[in-house]
Amino acid sequence: MRKFLTGPWRVIAVPFRFIFNLVAFPFRAIYRRFPKFFDRVWRVVTFPFRLIYNIIAFPFLKIQQFNKFLNTEPEEHPITEVFVELTNNKDTRQMMWDQVEALRMHLLRALLSLILMVGVSFIFTQKVINFLAQPVGGIDKLIAIEVTESVSVFMKVALFSGIALAIPYIAFELWLFAAPGLRPYERKMGLIGIPLASIFFIGGAAFTFYLMLPTALPFLNSFMNIKTELRPQSYFSFVTGLMFWIGVFFEFPLVIYVLSALGFIKPQILAQQWRLAIVIIAAVAAIITPTIDPVNQGLVMAPMILLYFLSIGLSYIAHAGRKRNQAEEQKKADEAETG
Repeated sequence: MRKFLTGPWRVIAVPFRFIFNLVAFPFRAIYRRFPKFFDRVWRVVTFPFRLIYNIIAFPFLKIQQFNKFLNTEPEEHPITEVFVELTNNKDTRQMMWDQVEALRMHLLRALLSLILMVGVSFIFTQKVINFLAQPVGGIDKLIAIEVTESVSVFMKVALFSGIALAIPYIAFELWLFAAPGLRPYERKMGLIGIPLASIFFIGGAAFTFYLMLPTALPFLNSFMNIKTELRPQSYFSFVTGLMFWIGVFFEFPLVIYVLSALGFIKPQILAQQWRLAIVIIAAVAAIITPTIDPVNQGLVMAPMILLYFLSIGLSYIAHAGRKRNQAEEQKKADEAETG
C-alpha cells in the first residue's frame, strides 16, 4: 500500500519540486559563491532566537548535569594503592596536585563568599547590634571608654553576621570538593545536610540568646553585689562568641550522621559510651559557660546531652541506610556476574 501511494505522490509533486528548484537556484548559486557572508548574516539574524533558547534551556541543562553528577558512581581507589602509586606513578602525583589546586579554589570561593556576606551584613549590622543589646536593656546601657571601641564592635558583629550568612555556601563548597569521591547516596545525604547545618547553627544561636543570656547576664551583673558598667567591646565579644560556639556545638548531630553514613562511626559505640560522653559534655559546658553557677552550666549541658542522644538515633538511621545500600549494591553486582 505504501509503495502504491508513493508513485502517485511523486507524479503530483513533480511541478512543485520544479518550481521550488527554479526559485531556489539563484540563491544556491549565490550561497556557493559567498558562503561565509551568508553564514554571518544567518548568525546575526538568528542570534536573538538562539539567545532566548539558551536562556530558557540553561536551567534545564544545569539540572540535568547536576542530576547526572549526583548519580555517577565514583572510581574505586583503595588508599594503600594510592600511596604506592604516589611514589611510582607520575600521573597519580599530578592528580594529587590537581586535587590540591581544586581544594584551593573551593577555599578561595568560600573566602570570597564570606567577604561578600560580611559586606552585605554592613547594611543591617546596626539593627543586629540593637537586637543583641536587648538583654541588657538596649544599646544605651553600654558605655564605651575608647575612641575606636564602637568601630571595633561594629566590625565584630558584621563579621559574625557574615559568617552566619555564609555558612550554607561554605558548606556547599566543601561538599563540592568531597562529592566526586562519594557514592550517590552519600552525595545526596551530604547535600541535604547543607540546609540542616544552617538550621542547627541558627538553633544553637537562638538557644543562647533566648535561654542562656537572660539567666546568665543577671547573675553576672549582680555577682557579689558589685555594680557592673557594661562596655560594648566586652559585651558583644561575650555574646557573639557564646552564640557562635553554641551554634557550632549544635552541629554535632549532623556531623555524627554524616560520619555514620560514611562508615567512620558506629552507633553501638556511641550508645555504649554515653556515660563518658556526659562527663566530656560537662567539662566542655564548664569551659564555655559564662558563669560558674550550676544553673547556667546545666542550661548548657541539657541541650548538649539531648543532642548526643539524638546523634545516637541519627547514627542508627545512617548506619541502617548504609547497610541497606551496601546490600543493594552487592545484589546488583551478583546479578551482573550471574547475568
